[in-house]
Amino acid sequence: MAGPSGKPNPSAAPGLRLDKWLWQARFFKSRGLAAEMIESGAVRVNGTRVTRPGRDVGAGDVLTFAQGGRIRVVRILALGQRRGPAGEAQTLYHDLEPPATPEPLE
Repeated sequence: MAGPSGKPNPSAAPGLRLDKWLWQARFFKSRGLAAEMIESGAVRVNGTRVTRPGRDVGAGDVLTFAQGGRIRVVRILALGQRRGPAGEAQTLYHDLEPPATPEPLE
């Protein structure tokens, strides 16, 4: 990220646009869909509602958003370099949602 002088700040943690990260991690089919969700106020970063798709996120941030009728809570582990296959995308985050418990058989 650039400092006040416009030069890169070497002490700043690396970041990536929120809409781009959500797309690379394969939560949305396009960056446009991710941006729409963010602009509608349906995404939280570390518990704070965000409405700017260009907000920087980085490793350690916790994202909360709705997807497919359920609420997703994920911790960012890494920033992606590209939108790769699903297996690669799953290495970018840790799902904080507790695993579903199977219903007991009678």
